[in-house]
Amino acid sequence: MTIDTGAPVLPAATATPRPLWSLLALTLAMAIGFTMMGSFATVQESVKAELRLSDAMLGIIHGASAAVALVVCSIPIGMLVDRFKRVRVLIALAALWTLGTILTAVAEGTTMLFVARMLTAIGTTGALTAALSLTADLCAPAQRGRALLLVNLGKTLGVAAAFGLGGWLFGRFAGGMMPAIFGGTSAWRSTHIVLAILSTVLILPLLLLREPARQEVAAGTHAPFKVVAAELWSRRAFLIPLFVGQVSVVMADNAAIVWAAPVLQRQYGLQPGDFAGWMGSLIFVTGVGGAVLGGFAADIGQRSGMRGGLLLGAVIAAVLGIPAALFPISPNVPGFAVALGLLTLSGAVTGLITSVALTVLIPNELRGLCIGAFIAIAGLIGFGIAPSLVTWVSAVLGGESQLGPALAIVGVGVSVVSVFAFSLAMRRAPVSATRPIG
Repeated sequence: MTIDTGAPVLPAATATPRPLWSLLALTLAMAIGFTMMGSFATVQESVKAELRLSDAMLGIIHGASAAVALVVCSIPIGMLVDRFKRVRVLIALAALWTLGTILTAVAEGTTMLFVARMLTAIGTTGALTAALSLTADLCAPAQRGRALLLVNLGKTLGVAAAFGLGGWLFGRFAGGMMPAIFGGTSAWRSTHIVLAILSTVLILPLLLLREPARQEVAAGTHAPFKVVAAELWSRRAFLIPLFVGQVSVVMADNAAIVWAAPVLQRQYGLQPGDFAGWMGSLIFVTGVGGAVLGGFAADIGQRSGMRGGLLLGAVIAAVLGIPAALFPISPNVPGFAVALGLLTLSGAVTGLITSVALTVLIPNELRGLCIGAFIAIAGLIGFGIAPSLVTWVSAVLGGESQLGPALAIVGVGVSVVSVFAFSLAMRRAPVSATRPIG
């Protein structure tokens, strides 16, 4: 077992001869994956009309499909990331999200659509686990905020492209400015066919990635599960509030992403072509800004000497998320956009800082498992419960016409929880990755 000296544990050889190229390849992969995962949100009203779905069924397809898959698959994927070649795992998952996008385009009913979105979610979120683990081993701990910044920028670009590129393609197909693909398929189907083709081409650089050496290993990457479980249990006082804090943020963010477009259409009378461009740009700009702020805040926090200083930025961002969650009840579209932008900014900050915390304060052989466990919990609650919780609250308030107020109530509630949870995690943070709490 490695003895912690307080200094970063580096491999004898450099992690990779081309770290920057590798980081850019991982960034591109995350951009593609999250574009495929988020593309359905922009066109879901068209899907609802064609397949005659209710809001409740949309919530199941869009949220529960991801939740079921993530709960079942994220922890096993995390364990694979901890114990096997991560590059190979990443390539397989990229192929899986591409397959899910293809199946979305050809789905003829709710069951196939559910499976398609589930596969896309497994591929994208599982790949994020692998990408974060790889990125952490491409640099020293003190630089991980800035390194993970690049990968999170890819994620942000993907979420934005899901609205921007997805909405643009949908508008072109729906308006007849681009010919329908495969004999007159509907606009949302043609959109997903094009996205699947783009994904197939753009994931090819992953074939050139090399596996970096692992850093900060405590018990060993092939340690018995009993030893790994004991290491994990010894850090529960820190991990539980950290997970609660970030999962709460994910709930607010995912509910917003899923229901923002329907709110704009129902309450403000806009169509996807009217808001796809500015919403995509808004999500991208605030996501980039949040990732930059989060990356530098994490690195500065590590140097502050304060216990848990790495998480201070997350606490501040969570506080800002409370008023931002009121965006669905803004009196006008500009107010909606400003508040939604602040919410996505705050979410990007906390997401980046949480990722850095897991790669700096958790041993290497636990990182994939911890990230996978977080994704599983976030999948169950953030993807599965949050969208459906909004529809339940709207039903209590009076029906589908109350979607905006219901979204605001859920967003504010979970944002308050995140503030308290991040504050507790900050007070309970371990000293280093290889030294347990206490």
